[in-house]
Amino acid sequence: MAVALTKRRFTVEEYHRMAEVGILTDEDRVELIDGEIVEMTPIGARHGWCVMFLTEFFVKNLADRALVSPQGPLRLGRNTQLQPDLALLRPPRDAYRKAVPASADVLLVIEVADTSLERDRAIKLPRYAALGLREVWIVDVEGQAVEVCRAPTASGYSDAQRTALDGFVSPAAFPDLRVSVAELLG
Repeated sequence: MAVALTKRRFTVEEYHRMAEVGILTDEDRVELIDGEIVEMTPIGARHGWCVMFLTEFFVKNLADRALVSPQGPLRLGRNTQLQPDLALLRPPRDAYRKAVPASADVLLVIEVADTSLERDRAIKLPRYAALGLREVWIVDVEGQAVEVCRAPTASGYSDAQRTALDGFVSPAAFPDLRVSVAELLG
């Protein structure tokens, strides 16, 4: 007969305290999801290249309109702190000096998926939607496309478009910017 174990879930504050006292270090690639500390997938060359491309693109084109946060933390509720590959945040930068950005601060989240596509779709995307993040992109490296998800609901995004290599994507917050999917995927 299987015995059920009771799991101890952590808050974001407890998660931060673990880092402060050295239980979690910079070498630990982890996120806090629904109170559980979860290992992140490793970053491969193509994944890293996409993050570099997007960071450079948005820094060059957004100037003072948004802050570009590559692989930085996002506090999404009491028990979840994710680390998306890239986030565009509302200025000013000083607002984040003493607090991790929260869902209200986010203009766009981008997850680059070379080996994590199903995990990003099944685990991260519903959490982003439930907390009202207005737009999430999933860069599907293997499938050579970008999934643009908008109109968050409690159960997911009601507007999801997949754009192939021959197309362009634009953030809803900055419709004047067009990113070539072919250029992004190299």
